[in-house]
Amino acid sequence: MMMDLMAILATEPFRLDKQEKSSRLMSGLSDLTRHHYENCEPYRNILTAIGFDINSISTSSDIPFLPVRLFKELDLLSVPRDEIVKTMTSSGTTGQTVSKIYLDRETSANQMKVLSKIVTSFIGGQRMPMLILDTPSVLKDRAMFSARGAGILGFSLFASDKAFALDDNMEFDHAVIDCFLEKHRGKKILLFGFTFMIWQHFYKELIKRDASYDLSLAILIHGGGWKKLASEAISSTDFRKCLHEVCGITRIHDYYGMVEQTGSIYMECERGHLHTSIFSDVVVRRPIDFSPAPFGERGIVEVLSLLPRSYPGHALLTEDEGVVLGEDDCHCGRLGKYIKIFGRLKNAEVRGCSDTYASRFS
Repeated sequence: MMMDLMAILATEPFRLDKQEKSSRLMSGLSDLTRHHYENCEPYRNILTAIGFDINSISTSSDIPFLPVRLFKELDLLSVPRDEIVKTMTSSGTTGQTVSKIYLDRETSANQMKVLSKIVTSFIGGQRMPMLILDTPSVLKDRAMFSARGAGILGFSLFASDKAFALDDNMEFDHAVIDCFLEKHRGKKILLFGFTFMIWQHFYKELIKRDASYDLSLAILIHGGGWKKLASEAISSTDFRKCLHEVCGITRIHDYYGMVEQTGSIYMECERGHLHTSIFSDVVVRRPIDFSPAPFGERGIVEVLSLLPRSYPGHALLTEDEGVVLGEDDCHCGRLGKYIKIFGRLKNAEVRGCSDTYASRFS
């Protein structure tokens, strides 16, 4: 499996067509399924209970998926516990049980390599000054990261210099922002944050203070749920338009991802589509029987990734609703499936970084 992944890492993340990608994915995902079956007893028990034949896999959709919520209930590891170097936790509101994702050194390193490959294909390989639209206090325990902390740490790979736009009390730090932007005047700047926090603590503060920043050279990458913004009738188009009006920013990329599959993110292209890479796949399943839905039909999103080796997270049924829009024919030129996420399924827990934080404002 390691050699297969290393070979794939040498390939551009959106440059394999359906046939080439399918072959590599099937090989890697089948190997992972067998690895987890042999090394994770709870995973093996689940596959045995459903009568799954480990030799019966012929397509990605045949691989047995785990409900993402299962990581809240069980400790799932496929390597010895003494090899775990980092434990990731999902976002959760007060009182919610959080998922725990156990990473060994190899899995953690591969997550960072793949994240770098995907993001640099959108923003280029040169590091940039990075303004993080969050608070430094989220990076407290380096051994146990929340989803927010993991996102900040991961995207900090692309920073030549960085500053936090909010202080420890989540207040707009005008002095820090002014100093940072003055220091890097005329340079391309990377902005990173979670959707609701950008709206609540950056955009609204700029409006309130009648502040004016020239961020026309900046690139904004943001992720997390849209639940709270949708309740305020703010669409993705509104979000972009408002930020452009207040600070001139034009390059904005949303992304879809989760702590249970860190690294395998789905970046939004210039056409507004979220793209699978050569390291990941998406299957949309019908709620009535979990059968794969055809392109264009809404259903429950299943995400597949070549990266999770220290835990059985390579095929996960999320609690999100989405649709596969097409494959290999997005007008942006990137190959692979491209998708749209509509949000959380009705009655599913609030768990996205932005949505979890936004629940405090309800």
